[in-house]
Amino acid sequence: MSKKKQTVVFAEVLYDGRNKLENCSVIIEGDKVVDVLHKKIPADYSGYVTPAFIDAHSHIGMDREGEPWTESEMNDVLNQILPVNDPLNSIYFDDRAFKDAVDFGVLYSCVVPGSGNLFGGRAKVIRNFAANRKTAELKDYGFKMAFGFNPRSTTDWKGDRPNTRMGIYALLEQKFDEVINKRKKASLKMEKELHKLQLDAEKEKFSSDEIKFQTSLIEREHSQAFSPAENALMELLSGEKTAKVHVHKEDDVLYLIEFARKYGIKVTAEHTGDVFHKEIFDELGEAGIPIVYGPLGSVGYKVELKHAYYQNAGLIMKSGAFYGLMTDHPVIWTPFLRESLKFFLVQGMSPEEAISMITWKNAKILGLDDILGTVEQGKTASLIVWDQDPLNLAAFPGMVMGEGKVLRQKNK
Repeated sequence: MSKKKQTVVFAEVLYDGRNKLENCSVIIEGDKVVDVLHKKIPADYSGYVTPAFIDAHSHIGMDREGEPWTESEMNDVLNQILPVNDPLNSIYFDDRAFKDAVDFGVLYSCVVPGSGNLFGGRAKVIRNFAANRKTAELKDYGFKMAFGFNPRSTTDWKGDRPNTRMGIYALLEQKFDEVINKRKKASLKMEKELHKLQLDAEKEKFSSDEIKFQTSLIEREHSQAFSPAENALMELLSGEKTAKVHVHKEDDVLYLIEFARKYGIKVTAEHTGDVFHKEIFDELGEAGIPIVYGPLGSVGYKVELKHAYYQNAGLIMKSGAFYGLMTDHPVIWTPFLRESLKFFLVQGMSPEEAISMITWKNAKILGLDDILGTVEQGKTASLIVWDQDPLNLAAFPGMVMGEGKVLRQKNK
């Protein structure tokens, strides 16, 4: 049996997603890293090495470069609660932003609808290097929700549109309660019908095949009692999926914690830009709610961002929260995911911790850390070979590899 062709990458410095190592050789076969040797061997590529970067919150391909804002497909104006919307259906992969992303090693994005609705739709992790939608989707992660100013600012859109946060949150809780009650009623109805079937089967001496058939009919009728939107909401309520919740201000963050606890759902706090007290970050940490922080480096263009100081990075660092980083493309350009690390570095974060935010930590938050986020044996071979330390301003990838394939080489 012939041996698989190997690709060897020598790392003068390896930021493996958690640690900083030196003089390592990364052995790749197919689409997997098969070994990391702590010595130098003849290599196909060499330089500073990091895992592929992951943007944990983006609208890439939905709000496209070189197109007028009227062509944007970030938000649908039909209703406040649209959990069935799939962002993949509003992405064009000829958006030039995808090539820019790959050039700078941002190979994966969690793409979400905008925040004009309470429920914008689903959240999908995609490959930024995909040619088109056929090979783009990596994971159906969950849903995009929005709290605070944005969903209450869209009163001229269609559907029920409260103009206050108390109205928005009441509408949301009412919808959740309606779905929960409908599920309870449907389950009670099914229990009654199954009990009646059991009694009838004993009385009429049904065969086992007849009992199976009647049981199947009852269960199918139960499953068809819910609309597609209700089924999607039940994915969240059951804990099967996670909601990425747009939230900036501290009081809305505290409401998010109460809301998640009340309904027993899994959420992440997206943005938290206006959080300027460490205690609020601590509360998120205590509640087990990860933060996808950012975007950093954009103008505070609304009142909701009046406390969005760059120094807040130092507060989240000192807190007990678990956090990764986003671009919110096009709010900031996808390649600026790396540049955003400077706000943490100036507050004293180590280089390896900074790289971890856009590799392992983002992978962990997105439930992809079993395959992505680190350069180690058994992981997917998605990595970047830099011509100098990636935290230097002039650093540029000499080679970008996605799932074992060389996507780009410098000057080629």
